[in-house]
This record gives sequence, structure tokens and C-alpha cells, in this order.
Amino acid sequence: MIWKPNTTVAAVIEQNGKFLLVEEQPEVEGGILLNQPAGHLDPGESIIQGVIRETLEETAYTFVPEYLLGIYLWQSNYDNIAYLRFAFGGYVTNLDHNRKLDDGIIRAIWLNPDEISQSIHRHRSPLVMECVQDYLAGKRYPLELLTHYI
Repeated sequence: MIWKPNTTVAAVIEQNGKFLLVEEQPEVEGGILLNQPAGHLDPGESIIQGVIRETLEETAYTFVPEYLLGIYLWQSNYDNIAYLRFAFGGYVTNLDHNRKLDDGIIRAIWLNPDEISQSIHRHRSPLVMECVQDYLAGKRYPLELLTHYI
């Protein structure tokens, strides 16, 4: 048996002391959860194209990645699925007020670090807080670390 973690991308976006998160209602897990704008990499797209697309689909903002925040491996206790997450820092532009958000996304929301920490019971995964902490710790890696042969 070959082990294949799901490749995901996430955007960690801070503006005026608040982070852009999404409230989502996953199909398989109960309740409304918080996550960074994030999702699975689509076939044929680069990792950077994926994070730009996912951010737009989930928040209606255009994301401009500036650096790689980190690469994270996490295995869910809920369904035993492993996720390999590429998290990016950057900024957003051009909010499209008319854009319909992805199915399952309730809304985009800006929260400060204390609000995020206080809502840890609603986080989609431990990676939500981990990415915020890494951002606040100043972790930044150049996008040139990623090479795409697609």
C-alpha cells in the first residue's frame, strides 16, 4: 500500500492586526469551523496558482503570495486522512462583492490572534493556530524554494 497525503494550500493573511479566516460547514464534520482560506491542489496547477484560486473561491479576495510560511504534515484523528499543507503569507486586493463563495463556506471573517486562540475548539485543524503562530514568529521563506514542472 502506498501512502499518499492530500496536498493542500493555505493563505495566511494579516491586515491591521487581524487575520482573514473562513467560517465553513464541512460535509463530514459537524458544526461551523474556522480555517484559513485553504483547499486541495487541483490537477495541472502549480502550488502558488492553487493558493491564489482557493483564496478567491473561499473569500472573494485576490491573494498575492509573497513568501512561503511553512510546510506542514498533519493526520486527522477524525478520518485518518493525512494532509501536506503549503501555507503562504501575502496580502489581498480586489474584493469581489458579487462573487459567490464555494459550497460549504459561510463567510470570510477577520479575527485578531486572541479571537483565533479563544475559538480553538472550532478550528478545522491544529494547523490554523500553528500557521498564525508561525506568522507571528516571523517565519518567512522565499517562493523560489518551490519548483514547478507542470
